[in-house]
Amino acid sequence: MAKEKTQFSCTECGGTSPKWLGKCPHCGAWNTLTETLAEAPSKNRFQALAKSQPVTTLSEIESADVARTPTGLEELDRVLGGGIVAGGVVLIGGDPGIGKSTLLLQAVDALSMRMKALYVTGEESGAQVALRAQRLGLAGTRVRVLAEINLEKILATIESEKPDFCVIDSIQTVYSEQLTSAPGSVAQVRECSAQLTRTAKAGGCTMVLVGHVTKEGSLAGPRVLEHIVDTVLYFEGDTHSSFRLVRAFKNRFGAVNEIGVFAMTERGLKGVTNPSAIFLSTHGEPVPGSCVMVTLEGTRPMLVEIQALVDSSPIPSPRRLSVGLEQNRLAMLLAVLHRHAGIACFDQDVFVNAVGGVRISEPAADLAVMLSIQSSLRGKPLPRGFIAFGEVGLAGEVRPAPRGQDRLKEAAKLGFDVALVPKANAPKKPIEGLTIHAVERIEQAIELVRGF
Repeated sequence: MAKEKTQFSCTECGGTSPKWLGKCPHCGAWNTLTETLAEAPSKNRFQALAKSQPVTTLSEIESADVARTPTGLEELDRVLGGGIVAGGVVLIGGDPGIGKSTLLLQAVDALSMRMKALYVTGEESGAQVALRAQRLGLAGTRVRVLAEINLEKILATIESEKPDFCVIDSIQTVYSEQLTSAPGSVAQVRECSAQLTRTAKAGGCTMVLVGHVTKEGSLAGPRVLEHIVDTVLYFEGDTHSSFRLVRAFKNRFGAVNEIGVFAMTERGLKGVTNPSAIFLSTHGEPVPGSCVMVTLEGTRPMLVEIQALVDSSPIPSPRRLSVGLEQNRLAMLLAVLHRHAGIACFDQDVFVNAVGGVRISEPAADLAVMLSIQSSLRGKPLPRGFIAFGEVGLAGEVRPAPRGQDRLKEAAKLGFDVALVPKANAPKKPIEGLTIHAVERIEQAIELVRGF
């Protein structure tokens, strides 16, 4: 029997090579070529392509707001931009066991009361899905379930059932008979996702694809998988914590970088209406090294506690460790603190942590980090009800943060009464219950805090 021909496909870009190479010749990534069976050319591969549309002028095209259907989960609707869109394709990824299937099963059950819903499972049997629904307390009286991994059979079921909402769990388990490569390979993932996307667009069915992630946390498979879908969601969180974050990285029908906060309970995932509460520690009395800041996650301002611990170092090279914040930026802030505020930590270990496991990428956390470091070094806590935010430059200036008014209003709503902000973020009208101190340089901020 003749040996089947093989080729090597890149897991990053999907490019192929006749032999293994350490570096992909197409995208330059290292150690990404994996061996797959070479698929035979298909005669009917392009038969399903849509006919060419006439060319029109942009100003003559009628535009209207897309109709959205709420999923019944408020936090998921926030990330999606208000709800699902007919014909939209959503790709959601996350670590194993983080709760992707649980969240989508809850959404399918809620949507099935208003539209036809289909749940296609390739990783579990129908009995396992029913057991999970029973454990979550879901009725599931109108949820249609299909346990299948063959693409052609899935498409035939969608054609006969004509659902308005369909979940594919997961895209890595689906395979097409037109290709000879194994399920989960670059060619299979690319072809199956393209066929499902084409079906969703043609029939107006909202499609949700569940994707696996690599050990680095990115979605597995070719990068083209993220390009062809309309929305890309990441399910984040620590399996040791009950809180989960759903973050949007791409959304053609809404804003990106939105965040939804869920709590894992015995009855599934429940939305958290006040996420600031989970990122703030409950101290009986103010403690040294703690400073609260207001960060922005999409359109939502959230209060996060920044904690710092400064201790004498027993080794010649002190450690600089940050959790939830960029470590290189911490080293830069320590240099600015020494040069412009006269606070030296060259013989001290410095540890900085964002409480609650949240990751802060915006530079508006600079001022809170520096104030928490000086508080820990002096051993003197900041006053109760104190918040701070602002970016600090290398010259020692305190730069404004975007949407400062929304940050201050969120802090006042949660009972904070003293705020230290950049001068450009000082409101023109006073905010009730909030005393605002505006500064231009980091030395002014340090001097002001010492006077509290």
